[in-house]
Amino acid sequence: MSNKTIQKCVKRVMDFVVALIILLLFMPLWLLITLLIKIDSKGSVFFIQARPGYHQKIFNVYKFRTMRIGSEKMIKGREVLKDDDRITGIGKFLRRSKLDEIPQLINVLKGEMSIVGPRPERIASLEDYTEEISKRLNMRPGLTGLAQVSGNIYISLSKRYEYDIYYVEHFSILLDLRILIRTVGVIFFGEDKYAGKEL
Repeated sequence: MSNKTIQKCVKRVMDFVVALIILLLFMPLWLLITLLIKIDSKGSVFFIQARPGYHQKIFNVYKFRTMRIGSEKMIKGREVLKDDDRITGIGKFLRRSKLDEIPQLINVLKGEMSIVGPRPERIASLEDYTEEISKRLNMRPGLTGLAQVSGNIYISLSKRYEYDIYYVEHFSILLDLRILIRTVGVIFFGEDKYAGKEL
Protein backbone atom coordinates (compact mmCIF):
# COMPACT_ATOMS: atom_id res chain seq x y z
CA MET A 1 0.00 0.00 0.00
CA SER A 2 1.49 3.35 -1.08
CA ASN A 3 2.01 6.30 1.26
CA LYS A 4 -0.63 8.34 -0.57
CA THR A 5 -3.18 5.51 -0.26
CA ILE A 6 -2.51 5.31 3.48
CA GLN A 7 -2.94 9.08 3.79
CA LYS A 8 -6.27 8.91 1.94
CA CYS A 9 -7.47 6.23 4.37
CA VAL A 10 -6.41 8.41 7.31
CA LYS A 11 -8.15 11.37 5.68
CA ARG A 12 -11.44 9.45 5.44
CA VAL A 13 -11.30 8.40 9.10
CA MET A 14 -10.49 11.96 10.16
CA ASP A 15 -13.33 13.32 8.01
CA PHE A 16 -15.89 11.01 9.64
CA VAL A 17 -14.73 11.66 13.22
CA VAL A 18 -14.44 15.46 12.82
CA ALA A 19 -17.81 15.75 11.03
CA LEU A 20 -19.59 13.71 13.70
CA ILE A 21 -18.05 15.69 16.57
CA ILE A 22 -18.91 19.08 15.03
CA LEU A 23 -22.49 18.06 14.24
CA LEU A 24 -23.15 16.74 17.75
CA LEU A 25 -21.18 19.33 19.72
CA PHE A 26 -22.82 22.33 18.08
CA MET A 27 -26.34 20.92 17.66
CA PRO A 28 -27.92 23.81 19.66
CA LEU A 29 -26.33 26.30 17.23
CA TRP A 30 -27.65 24.42 14.19
CA LEU A 31 -31.15 24.47 15.71
CA LEU A 32 -30.84 28.23 16.32
CA ILE A 33 -29.75 28.82 12.72
CA THR A 34 -32.74 26.76 11.53
CA LEU A 35 -35.08 28.95 13.57
CA LEU A 36 -33.50 32.20 12.33
CA ILE A 37 -33.79 31.13 8.69
CA LYS A 38 -37.50 30.36 9.15
CA ILE A 39 -38.10 33.72 10.85
CA ASP A 40 -36.06 35.70 8.30
CA SER A 41 -37.74 34.54 5.08
CA LYS A 42 -40.21 32.11 3.57
CA GLY A 43 -39.00 28.80 2.20
CA SER A 44 -37.10 25.69 3.17
CA VAL A 45 -34.32 25.77 5.74
CA PHE A 46 -32.07 23.78 3.43
CA PHE A 47 -30.87 24.32 -0.11
CA ILE A 48 -30.39 20.96 -1.82
CA GLN A 49 -28.85 20.61 -5.27
CA ALA A 50 -27.41 17.75 -7.32
CA ARG A 51 -23.66 18.09 -7.89
CA PRO A 52 -20.98 15.91 -9.51
CA GLY A 53 -18.68 14.32 -6.94
CA TYR A 54 -15.90 11.76 -6.84
CA HIS A 55 -15.39 10.36 -10.37
CA GLN A 56 -18.46 12.37 -11.52
CA LYS A 57 -20.88 10.44 -9.31
CA ILE A 58 -23.93 12.66 -8.81
CA PHE A 59 -25.04 13.37 -5.24
CA ASN A 60 -27.24 15.89 -3.42
CA VAL A 61 -25.28 18.58 -1.61
CA TYR A 62 -26.86 20.19 1.48
CA LYS A 63 -26.55 23.81 2.61
CA PHE A 64 -28.46 26.15 4.85
CA ARG A 65 -30.54 28.33 2.51
CA THR A 66 -29.04 31.82 2.24
CA MET A 67 -30.89 33.20 -0.78
CA ARG A 68 -34.47 34.16 -1.48
CA ILE A 69 -36.68 31.50 -3.07
CA GLY A 70 -36.17 31.37 -6.85
CA SER A 71 -32.83 33.20 -6.75
CA GLU A 72 -30.84 30.05 -7.51
CA LYS A 73 -32.30 30.10 -11.04
CA MET A 74 -30.40 33.31 -11.76
CA ILE A 75 -27.00 32.23 -10.49
CA LYS A 76 -25.53 30.60 -13.62
CA GLY A 77 -22.81 32.84 -15.00
CA ARG A 78 -23.10 35.26 -12.10
CA GLU A 79 -21.00 35.08 -8.96
CA VAL A 80 -22.79 35.62 -5.67
CA LEU A 81 -20.91 38.46 -3.97
CA LYS A 82 -21.38 39.52 -0.35
CA ASP A 83 -23.55 42.53 -1.25
CA ASP A 84 -25.84 40.53 -3.60
CA ASP A 85 -29.45 41.59 -3.02
CA ARG A 86 -30.63 38.01 -3.53
CA ILE A 87 -29.12 37.03 -0.19
CA THR A 88 -31.37 37.05 2.88
CA GLY A 89 -30.54 38.93 6.08
CA ILE A 90 -29.40 35.87 8.02
CA GLY A 91 -27.92 34.52 4.78
CA LYS A 92 -25.29 37.28 4.74
CA PHE A 93 -24.04 36.21 8.14
CA LEU A 94 -24.14 32.52 7.25
CA ARG A 95 -22.16 33.06 4.05
CA ARG A 96 -19.61 35.35 5.69
CA SER A 97 -19.02 32.89 8.54
CA LYS A 98 -19.23 29.84 6.22
CA LEU A 99 -21.88 28.35 8.53
CA ASP A 100 -24.14 27.82 5.52
CA GLU A 101 -21.84 24.94 4.55
CA ILE A 102 -22.32 23.05 7.84
CA PRO A 103 -25.10 20.70 6.55
CA GLN A 104 -22.50 19.32 4.13
CA LEU A 105 -21.02 17.52 7.13
CA ILE A 106 -23.88 15.08 6.48
CA ASN A 107 -22.40 14.59 3.01
CA VAL A 108 -19.03 13.97 4.67
CA LEU A 109 -20.49 11.31 6.98
CA LYS A 110 -22.07 9.62 3.96
CA GLY A 111 -18.70 9.52 2.19
CA GLU A 112 -19.84 11.86 -0.60
CA MET A 113 -17.61 14.73 0.49
CA SER A 114 -14.50 15.46 2.52
CA ILE A 115 -13.62 18.31 4.87
CA VAL A 116 -10.95 19.46 2.38
CA GLY A 117 -11.13 19.04 -1.39
CA PRO A 118 -12.20 20.80 -4.59
CA ARG A 119 -15.58 22.48 -4.13
CA PRO A 120 -18.46 20.66 -5.91
CA GLU A 121 -19.71 22.56 -8.96
CA ARG A 122 -23.05 22.45 -10.73
CA ILE A 123 -23.68 19.59 -13.15
CA ALA A 124 -23.87 22.05 -16.06
CA SER A 125 -20.19 22.89 -15.48
CA LEU A 126 -19.18 19.42 -16.69
CA GLU A 127 -19.97 20.48 -20.25
CA ASP A 128 -16.96 22.80 -20.18
CA TYR A 129 -14.55 20.34 -18.55
CA THR A 130 -11.44 19.33 -20.46
CA GLU A 131 -9.51 16.17 -19.62
CA GLU A 132 -7.21 18.31 -17.48
CA ILE A 133 -10.01 20.02 -15.53
CA SER A 134 -11.68 16.63 -14.96
CA LYS A 135 -8.74 15.72 -12.72
CA ARG A 136 -10.40 17.80 -9.97
CA LEU A 137 -12.99 15.02 -9.74
CA ASN A 138 -10.36 12.44 -8.81
CA MET A 139 -10.89 13.23 -5.12
CA ARG A 140 -14.00 13.78 -3.04
CA PRO A 141 -15.21 17.39 -3.12
CA GLY A 142 -14.67 19.37 0.07
CA LEU A 143 -16.25 21.96 2.35
CA THR A 144 -13.12 24.03 1.85
CA GLY A 145 -10.26 23.72 -0.57
CA LEU A 146 -7.04 25.23 -1.89
CA ALA A 147 -8.91 27.50 -4.32
CA GLN A 148 -11.23 28.71 -1.55
CA VAL A 149 -8.30 29.84 0.63
CA SER A 150 -6.47 31.43 -2.32
CA GLY A 151 -9.06 34.03 -3.32
CA ASN A 152 -12.00 31.91 -4.49
CA ILE A 153 -14.47 34.17 -6.35
CA TYR A 154 -11.89 36.97 -6.40
CA ILE A 155 -9.70 34.99 -8.81
CA SER A 156 -10.57 33.63 -12.26
CA LEU A 157 -12.34 30.30 -12.72
CA SER A 158 -9.37 28.93 -14.65
CA LYS A 159 -7.08 29.81 -11.75
CA ARG A 160 -9.44 28.06 -9.31
CA TYR A 161 -9.25 24.95 -11.49
CA GLU A 162 -5.44 25.16 -11.41
CA TYR A 163 -5.51 25.18 -7.62
CA ASP A 164 -7.93 22.23 -7.55
CA ILE A 165 -5.78 20.16 -9.89
CA TYR A 166 -2.65 21.03 -7.93
CA TYR A 167 -4.39 19.86 -4.73
CA VAL A 168 -5.43 16.53 -6.27
CA GLU A 169 -1.95 15.87 -7.63
CA HIS A 170 -0.12 16.94 -4.44
CA PHE A 171 -2.56 15.80 -1.76
CA SER A 172 -1.19 15.14 1.72
CA ILE A 173 -2.53 15.33 5.27
CA LEU A 174 -0.10 18.19 5.87
CA LEU A 175 -1.53 20.15 2.93
CA ASP A 176 -5.05 19.56 4.31
CA LEU A 177 -3.99 20.95 7.69
CA ARG A 178 -2.47 24.04 6.06
CA ILE A 179 -5.69 24.63 4.12
CA LEU A 180 -7.78 24.24 7.29
CA ILE A 181 -5.60 26.76 9.14
CA ARG A 182 -5.95 29.31 6.35
CA THR A 183 -9.71 28.64 6.21
CA VAL A 184 -9.91 30.11 9.71
CA GLY A 185 -8.20 33.23 8.37
CA VAL A 186 -10.64 33.41 5.46
CA ILE A 187 -13.60 33.23 7.87
CA PHE A 188 -12.26 36.12 9.97
CA PHE A 189 -10.73 38.34 7.28
CA GLY A 190 -12.57 37.45 4.05
CA GLU A 191 -11.69 35.62 0.84
CA ASP A 192 -10.54 38.80 -0.93
CA LYS A 193 -7.64 39.21 1.53
CA TYR A 194 -6.06 36.00 0.22
CA ALA A 195 -6.48 36.57 -3.53
CA GLY A 196 -3.22 35.77 -5.28
CA LYS A 197 -1.46 34.70 -2.08
CA GLU A 198 0.10 31.28 -2.48
CA LEU A 199 -0.33 28.89 0.44
